[in-house]
Amino acid sequence: MFRYSKGFILPVLAATMMTAPMSAENVSVSTPKTSLALDITKGETLKFLYYGDRLNAADVAQLQSAGTFGKDAYPVYGLSAEAQAALSVQHADGNLTLDMSVEGFEQVAEANAKVLKVQLKDRVYPFYVTVCYRAYNDVDIIEMWTEIKNGEKQTVTLKQFDSAYMPIRRGDVWMSHFYGAWANEAQLSEEPLKPGTFVIENRDGVRNAQTSRGEVMFSLDGKAQENSGRVIGAAICYTGNYKLRAVTDESEYHQFFAGIDDYNSEYHLKKNETFVTPVTAFSYSKEGLSGVSRNFHRWGRKYKLANADRERKILLNSWEGVYLNINEKDMAQMMADIKSMGGELFVMDDGWFGEKYPRKTDNSALGDWKVDREKLPNGIEGLLDEAKKQGVKFGIWIEPEMSNTKSELYDKHPDWVIKAPKRELRTGRGGTQVVLDLANPKVQDFVFSVVDDLMTKYPEIDYIKWDANMHISNHGSQYLTADNQSHLYIDYHRGLEKALQRIRAKYPDLTIQDCASGGGRVNWGYLPYFDEFWTSDNTDALQRVYMQWGTSYFFPAIAMAAHISNAPNHQTARTVPLKFRTDVAMCGRLGMEIQPKVLSDVDKDQCRKAIADYKCIRPIVQFGDLYRLQSPFEKKGVASLMYVTEAKDKAVFYWFKTEAFCNQHLPRIPMAGLDPQKRYRVTELNRIDHSPLSFEGKTFSGEYLMQNGLEIPYGHNADWGKANEWASRVLLLEAL
Repeated sequence: MFRYSKGFILPVLAATMMTAPMSAENVSVSTPKTSLALDITKGETLKFLYYGDRLNAADVAQLQSAGTFGKDAYPVYGLSAEAQAALSVQHADGNLTLDMSVEGFEQVAEANAKVLKVQLKDRVYPFYVTVCYRAYNDVDIIEMWTEIKNGEKQTVTLKQFDSAYMPIRRGDVWMSHFYGAWANEAQLSEEPLKPGTFVIENRDGVRNAQTSRGEVMFSLDGKAQENSGRVIGAAICYTGNYKLRAVTDESEYHQFFAGIDDYNSEYHLKKNETFVTPVTAFSYSKEGLSGVSRNFHRWGRKYKLANADRERKILLNSWEGVYLNINEKDMAQMMADIKSMGGELFVMDDGWFGEKYPRKTDNSALGDWKVDREKLPNGIEGLLDEAKKQGVKFGIWIEPEMSNTKSELYDKHPDWVIKAPKRELRTGRGGTQVVLDLANPKVQDFVFSVVDDLMTKYPEIDYIKWDANMHISNHGSQYLTADNQSHLYIDYHRGLEKALQRIRAKYPDLTIQDCASGGGRVNWGYLPYFDEFWTSDNTDALQRVYMQWGTSYFFPAIAMAAHISNAPNHQTARTVPLKFRTDVAMCGRLGMEIQPKVLSDVDKDQCRKAIADYKCIRPIVQFGDLYRLQSPFEKKGVASLMYVTEAKDKAVFYWFKTEAFCNQHLPRIPMAGLDPQKRYRVTELNRIDHSPLSFEGKTFSGEYLMQNGLEIPYGHNADWGKANEWASRVLLLEAL
């Protein structure tokens, strides 16, 4: 909803654009619980006034009277050159300055949101910026982006071109953000904002979430709490390189900027060309970090994530079971095993392709998506027949943006790969992997054809795992002109999106997993084209507690692939019991990453029971509201979280002991998100104890559970070998 300072409310808009009266100055865009207010005065600089709890029209009108000092809503470089800027350019005559003022604003009503567009123009040059805000009617998310148009006679060079800017009033403000590496993604860092500039950026070129992540939360009331306190969250929704900056200068505000990373990426904007920056999404909540997370999860499930209204299948992926050693016998055996345990889908990973250069190791055949008939004499058709016989769906692994120099594709098209002119070709995995240049329309067609050919030949394929295992290591496009080499990072991702859009237009119901050396592409820019992501190549259950915790800040459980794997774990060599591994995997989209024939009959039966239990709670986990309760990053020896249905009639509570000492003391965990007036029956899932817990089958009020919680035993009353230092519990709560 839009509100005007003159004390009246704009009527609900039709789905057409209309221009608001320019006598209005203060304008707010609102979601159900939040408002963002601007001072939009024609001929003046656009001013940011407020972001927080929803305001009424009278309060919007009085913001300046309350002492609010309007900051530039989209600061530009020029007449205050010492200040931080969101946009800087160089005009064709060499001038490096901008001086932007409001020309007007427009409002558009969409099906489930309203969009405010404020047009700015330079006071001298025909150079335009439209600052855009989308406020959703049913979720507390406001999206920001800019549309930058060159009306000058010659090319203007964009030096820096952020999507969004947010001033945050100084106080005891803390920032939560995420860092990591391969097999150690989504590690949480929390610190107070101090004078200076804090930069979070990614320069991988292909993957943008493995080291740093493009999301951040600001706690306005000191160190963040999970379910109380004022918090602002921001996420740049972009597939490419980004830069987030938190600048604390001498003013009364911390200044947050988000946009495409300008590192070696200046953009030459031609006459009459418009550059649209990626969306940055913001949310505000008084319910702490988890409150902001719930807002992002609801928005993501409703408006971003592909097919988010459908339950995800329980699958077995072949990678850690057989690696590249694909063969028909093992594939059939794995299909039969996952079916016998209650699974619904089998996915054949890397190693199934290559004719001239068979994929026996990781140094060949990428780009040659033809079945290796030595490994699979009956081809994909034979595997689909076997899957149908076993009663499971079938999926397959591809890496369409990459090639090996040892491949038929590279033999035919060496000009398709990213390569710096006059330099030796740099390679990655296996000593031969290279990245295809998606700035090239022919490469875009090829990437689309990888999926299209598979689905045309084998329309019964239900699932595709899309991987990307290399970064851009040498800056150079054999397609782009010499004067536009700085466009490579941007044009690569424009090309990728074009290919993905074509795939989704033709195959909207195909399930596609976003994988990139594990969690390298966990970003809302990718997820409109994908149904889920591979959270990490690291399947160690203990480390997964931490990685899944960090990932949950912005991404819902339905998108988070979490698999039961073998012990000792293939990445850490840690031996974690099956109970703990299963419970951790049940926090997300449950699957398996194992060769089932290595499991004993007892272990298979335990997996069978866990899968059956997960099917009962799958709607709660995949569509419910998340409440994080006790963070593993606080090092208190325990981690705990829960999911609650919108109706608050069912919930799932998770408890994990993360360290073990004699006579240790762990905190008792109060629950959250329940209806205080309802009574909930407690049932333990995945139970391995000889006797049930004291509260098994008992009922408690939501008020009691949220004030006190339940006393969880520190260990299991189980057989020797199952009772060890690891302990975990999953409790189902059902309202009577």
